[in-house]
Amino acid sequence: MPFRTDFDTDGRAELRTFQELMLQRVERVLLVSSLYDSFILSEEGQLQETLLGQFADLNLVNIPDLTRVPDGAAALNRIQRTGEFDLVITSIQAGGTDALELTRQLREQGVFIPVVVLAFSGRELADFTATNDTSLLDGVFLWQGDARILLAIIKQIEDRNNVAHDTGVFEVPAIIVVEDNVRFYSSFLPVIYSEIFRHMQQLLSEDLNLTLKMLRMRARPKVLLCETYEEAWRYFSMYEDQVLGVISDIEFTRGGKLDRRAGLDLTARIHEARPDARIVLQPSLPENEALAEQVEASFLLKGSPLLLHQLRTILVERFGFGDFVFRLPDGAEVDRAHNLRSLVEKLSTVPTESVGYHGARNHFSNWMKARTEFSLAARLRARNAEDFDDTENLRDHLLDSIEQHQRQRSLSTVADFDADRLRLGTGIMRIGGGSLGGKARGIAFANRVLQRSEVGERFPDVGVFVPASVVLGTHVFDEFMTHSDLDGFAIASESDPETLKRFLAQPLPERVIEQLRQFLADVRYPLAVRSSSLLEDSLAQAFAGVYRTYMVPNNHPDLEVRLRHLQSAIKRVYASMFTADAKAYVNATSYRVEEEKMAVLIQRLVGDRHGERFYPDFAGVARSYNFYPQPPASAEDGVVAVALGMGRTVVDGEPCVRFSPRHPQNVLEFSSVKDSLANSQREFYALDLSRSFGDGNFAELQRFGLEAAEEDGSLAFTGSTFMPEDNRVVDGISRPGVRLVTFAQTLKHGNFPLPELLNHLLEFSSRGTNSPVEIEFAGTFASGGRRPALAFLQLRPLAMTTESDNVRIGDVEDAALICRSDQVLGNGHVNGIHDAVVVDAHRFDRQKSVDVIQPLASLNAKLQRQKRPYILIGVGRWGSSDRHLGIPVSWNQISGARAIIEAGFEDLRVAPSQGTHFFQNLTSCHVGYFTVNPDAGDGMIDWDWLARQPAVAEDGCVRHLQFDSPISIKMNGRTGEGVVIKPGT
Repeated sequence: MPFRTDFDTDGRAELRTFQELMLQRVERVLLVSSLYDSFILSEEGQLQETLLGQFADLNLVNIPDLTRVPDGAAALNRIQRTGEFDLVITSIQAGGTDALELTRQLREQGVFIPVVVLAFSGRELADFTATNDTSLLDGVFLWQGDARILLAIIKQIEDRNNVAHDTGVFEVPAIIVVEDNVRFYSSFLPVIYSEIFRHMQQLLSEDLNLTLKMLRMRARPKVLLCETYEEAWRYFSMYEDQVLGVISDIEFTRGGKLDRRAGLDLTARIHEARPDARIVLQPSLPENEALAEQVEASFLLKGSPLLLHQLRTILVERFGFGDFVFRLPDGAEVDRAHNLRSLVEKLSTVPTESVGYHGARNHFSNWMKARTEFSLAARLRARNAEDFDDTENLRDHLLDSIEQHQRQRSLSTVADFDADRLRLGTGIMRIGGGSLGGKARGIAFANRVLQRSEVGERFPDVGVFVPASVVLGTHVFDEFMTHSDLDGFAIASESDPETLKRFLAQPLPERVIEQLRQFLADVRYPLAVRSSSLLEDSLAQAFAGVYRTYMVPNNHPDLEVRLRHLQSAIKRVYASMFTADAKAYVNATSYRVEEEKMAVLIQRLVGDRHGERFYPDFAGVARSYNFYPQPPASAEDGVVAVALGMGRTVVDGEPCVRFSPRHPQNVLEFSSVKDSLANSQREFYALDLSRSFGDGNFAELQRFGLEAAEEDGSLAFTGSTFMPEDNRVVDGISRPGVRLVTFAQTLKHGNFPLPELLNHLLEFSSRGTNSPVEIEFAGTFASGGRRPALAFLQLRPLAMTTESDNVRIGDVEDAALICRSDQVLGNGHVNGIHDAVVVDAHRFDRQKSVDVIQPLASLNAKLQRQKRPYILIGVGRWGSSDRHLGIPVSWNQISGARAIIEAGFEDLRVAPSQGTHFFQNLTSCHVGYFTVNPDAGDGMIDWDWLARQPAVAEDGCVRHLQFDSPISIKMNGRTGEGVVIKPGT
């Protein structure tokens, strides 16, 4: 089974594969030796400390426990009693029982854990091996003063136990060592392992995050020690493509006899099977160097005083453990690369002859394999140099493969921040530890979805991506709060301006500032600095719109000024967690402010600059579940709300285009000329780079008329024209008339596959979360040779009402009802409501809708303090940013309501709100929501009865009603029907 890099439902396959490596570990070691031998072995008599030091020196995290017993009898007793050991390392004479007798007794008792002999005297070892058959043992080693022999023994056993699975199944590389002299392999095996682990540590500095760094250690090359020709060839033939190289003696056993040419014949046979295999011969006689040259092998002399140093050099230069050294065919060095990034740089400049020389010998793929880049190594090895017409095509293939590999890996993992990765332009990096927060988790999961969904193959003409993002983890927030001594003050503060002032006065951690400086040095596009708290975008509580987002133009010529602006935005996001509104929202939930933590998501803004305006051609929200479907669409067909310009139009519930991605041509709001005029977007939001606030560092979102979009050229993609003289709407803006935003070119004529693309992403996102989802997106149409693009901005599970109870509404006379609606969000019975807060439709003035906010907020706070849930009744759209369409309250100002009724105006029908922050909080808090338009025949509301009820408090058109008997609320989430029954009925 080859090493795969595609995705499954559990996440990235590469990460999953690393987790499946090295499953058979040596975790408990029993050492059978005298106290004196163990003292020699550890130099201080502290064996566990010695072992701990060896592993710690190489940054290894899985450190075995080591237990010593004095003799074989004690070993047998301990194993019989506990059976807890994975390896026995024993002296030749284990008290009254020698090593072979101890092994035989263990086998007779059915214990088959490995037994390895560690001799402390060369003469004793020679006598032991000369007079005994050691085939029953799992290894024989000689102590020669290097305490790393313990590590080598443990790792040798682990490699032998795991090679069939790790190398045979997952293609982990291997090094074959052929040596039958115990003294020699006991000397250089510790060197080989130490060099491998140091090499791995160097690679980890290039890796993406802590998890991957730790897991990648499991993919280090196996070392397979062989003592005979047959054993070496068997390993090579089994794992031919995974063998990095062979280190071999020349004289060793073949066919049961010592063969003086065994190493030479093995080399020839291996080269016949794999000409690019790297082989090092290490005979005892210097005159054998000429023989090594004849078989194109490197040469090491066993008796050399520099043997171990030369062995390290061979591993680095020949087996890919060091730099990639670019050479010409005559061996002359022309350049070298330290890592993947520098390899890409050097590949672009080195002579063609060097590229061809290394390509013909699979040096690139071998180097990748040594660095545990298995998928990339397999991709490069799949095509030989002769597959290309010329060497320049080979060079292009290498560059493209490496860049694609780096891009895929950065997309699928949240990487530790590295300024060099910014050039890839996509992916997510983190600064600081802790949680990423809700929004950033959604972005990271969106990356996963893109990788799994094969969207690039399905829609090759559209660039679909997650914008480049950097996340400041919650540990940065914790450090900032603690070092600035802001914790107690922020929670207790009742003044938002004072809170912000204190936050802005405190510095971020210095290392964070330096990383932000590196980030901005290569980034000149506008940025959105967004909150990403622990609780945001959770199913339990959405926290939508509670915290702040700041837009940073990032266009000042001075880097330090831009850095100051970015820091200010980050600290403003931190401070927004402690505003009065945010605290009120948290207090209305089951959480406490102290439990909340803030991560910050710094994300590239998607769009184009048009003079001093910056905005995307379109932006919106898509849901996989439509709470208010209209035939022929069903609830499961989903719904999309999209608008020209920045997404605030959709988020704030302003006029936009709504359609089902499976039925894109059925746009009911544009089914007639009258509807088109009433429902079309007439203004759009853009980032005004010429205007700013907050000491000049934050751009404001400004409204612009459609004439500005027409001037910019963006309306041409989305606009239609109303022609009064003909009383008709025509697609496009080539004719004079009133401009409307209809997206007709997209929904009717298919100039951009937006419905199909969103439907595809919704399906895969829902599959990944096992629930309905909401995604935010923005994009640009094809223009000036640029292909169209869609940015995947956010993904979150969609809070759904529980429909386990099939609530029967029953036949209730209208006279008994306050309200009836067939457009209801929610399911179940709501009882125990004795209070109603009513905005009287008879006295409400749409021009003064803002005046209603404060009385509502005061009543909400009062009723929450008294723990009295209530039903909220009003006209127009609740939470609308357009005061002419409804009442522009924020969620925390009405958060005590258990059910809400919104009723249309006589001259304006209210469409059910979807895709807004307000709506997110409704669904996550399980608030029943009724939409009625009685003047249009949709539902009913008894305004006259409400007006006749005595009020316990009244402020303008806002009335607080209180009843002795409870109001009864019934909602059927399957049918969308609901009623509010008058008290006492």
